[in-house]
Amino acid sequence: MGSNRVAVVTGSNKGIGFAIVRGLCKQFKGDVYLTSRDEGRGKAAVVELEKEGLHPKFHQLDTDDQGSIDNLKKFLSDNYGGLDLLINNAAIAYKLDSTAPFTEQAEVTIRTNYWGTLNVYDALFPLLRSHARVVHVSSMVSPMALNKCSKELRDQLISVKTINELNSFMTKFVEDAKAGRHEACGWPTMDYATYGVSKIGVTLMARLHQEVIDQDTTKTDIIVNACCPGYVSTDLNSHKGVKTIDEGADTPLYLALLPEGISTPKGKFISEKKVQDY
Repeated sequence: MGSNRVAVVTGSNKGIGFAIVRGLCKQFKGDVYLTSRDEGRGKAAVVELEKEGLHPKFHQLDTDDQGSIDNLKKFLSDNYGGLDLLINNAAIAYKLDSTAPFTEQAEVTIRTNYWGTLNVYDALFPLLRSHARVVHVSSMVSPMALNKCSKELRDQLISVKTINELNSFMTKFVEDAKAGRHEACGWPTMDYATYGVSKIGVTLMARLHQEVIDQDTTKTDIIVNACCPGYVSTDLNSHKGVKTIDEGADTPLYLALLPEGISTPKGKFISEKKVQDY
């Protein structure tokens, strides 16, 4: 078993995740794992970074596949005995011109963006060592979608006390979408609505995870935050964004590399390296 520090970035063969791996290879003192669903694309991304003189490692990870998540957990446990940094970046978004039914978009987007993020965290949480950092990559669409919810639903969402309660809301959104009652139940109707709801879940998840960690006396100085990278030019938005991927990686890297013993931010939503009201 190795004793090296280790970092994992989900969904990192391209886009913001790729730039986060690039930044970590330059700044993180330890092994950095680039992960992707497709092994070929992941290994090709590693080669690209090696051309820059960087040395990321690769591990296959499909956040929709519990077996794949468990394989990564076993690998990290067997080879490192723990985990020092987790950046949950993997996500999908349907294009505005997608012909997929709203019901499908709701189910698939919540499955990958919310449940995938949660399942990776739940699996790897036991491996987090003291002073570990966790970053859930959210989006500016998260507060936009929250503000488009009915006041009653918005108040309920921002008042959730447990992950199980948050899980129930994410499940209810999919059920309401399938039943055609999502608008009547107060969910947002806007461009990228399903993506926005999924990122509401990711943002709230960070606060709830931090609250649980703060009650755990077996580990010290573990920090979880959510963040918005900004409007980055990526495949996800058909390259309409104004930031480069390296500019988008700036805030996630800031949170990933928070120094030991820092008191804030913890369990917050961060944009441009600043805490945002949520």
